[in-house]
Parts: sequence; structure tokens; C-alpha cells
Amino acid sequence: MSTSLNGALGMIETKGLVGSIEAADAMVKAANVNIVGKVHVGGGIVTVLVTGDVGAVKAATEAGSVAAQRVGELLSVHVIPRPHNELIAILPKIGE
Repeated sequence: MSTSLNGALGMIETKGLVGSIEAADAMVKAANVNIVGKVHVGGGIVTVLVTGDVGAVKAATEAGSVAAQRVGELLSVHVIPRPHNELIAILPKIGE
């Protein structure tokens, strides 16, 4: 993971792993974004995080939300444009 959050941070939260994997696949195929990681919140809730340019992250989260809804339950989608670098401290490490 890089040491700065240039651009935007996008998040998609689903109920179930299949929906989150489908969303992640759709996001990286739809736009030039990087998967930062995923968080198992508990109770079957999974959040996938991506970074990239603001426009790319918005396009990616739109595509990811549609994909997640096709195979599972979409709970939340959010994009933070130009997030503060202090957010790095709470982001998951890649592969967690």
C-alpha cells in the first residue's frame, strides 16, 4: 500500500463474500483503480476498498454496486474524494 491517498477512496459494503468479490472484480475491470483491501466487519458483512483518481473511483464504485446487487446484497457505497493522509492508519493492509 502506498504512503499517501492521492485521488479518492471508494468503499463498497456487502452482505456476503460473493457479492464483495463480484464488486471488486467489476471495479478493477471498469476503471483504473487499485484494491487497497477488504474488511470482514462481522455478521457476513464485507467492505472492499479501492483507490484511484476521483472519476475512476466513482465509475468503479458504480460498476461494483451494480455487480454486487446481481449476486448478493449491497449494503453501502461511498466515495471520499481527496481523503486525508491520516486515514492510512485505519486502512487494512493488502491481503488481510
